[in-house]
Amino acid sequence: MSQTDQSKPQQKKSPPQPPSELSELALPTGASFNRGKSKQDYATPNDFRDAVVRKFGMPSFDLAANAHNFFAPSDSEYFGVGIDSLTQSWSELTGLLWLNPPFGDIAPWAKKCAEEAALGAKILFLVPASVGSNWWSEYVHNKSIVHFVRPRLSFDSQNPFPKDCCLCCFGFGYGYATWKWK
Repeated sequence: MSQTDQSKPQQKKSPPQPPSELSELALPTGASFNRGKSKQDYATPNDFRDAVVRKFGMPSFDLAANAHNFFAPSDSEYFGVGIDSLTQSWSELTGLLWLNPPFGDIAPWAKKCAEEAALGAKILFLVPASVGSNWWSEYVHNKSIVHFVRPRLSFDSQNPFPKDCCLCCFGFGYGYATWKWK
């Protein structure tokens, strides 16, 4: 055999090394990498609730809440833990309905809002202004009046939410506006 017929010797690969502090900082982060791992049950901020009541009136029912964060006149007027809100008939509820859903998977909530509004429900839907998403184009655009809220909301006491939010008003017509709520 000639030297050209022989295969090249294989190089040894070194074993994987544990990440250093610097390499951990270089890892990608953000919503797509933390999907489903972040806190999902933030209450609507009180100052924003007050602004909603001034503009629209008090919601009569909260479609996704718990005993500590409902936005309705009493603690018996919300769908909470143990009740699958998405299987309920929202259009049978009276008055203005409130929905600040978990932001981890908004599509089923947006779809339900569009369906129930077509049956007569009036729903205020607080979500990130994800105008490039499929759920937005399928269930929000031309199906609700969208109020882009400014300034940004702070769901905790320290930091504004990192994305712009909007209040989609289903059952009121459709269009777009900016709402300086503060």
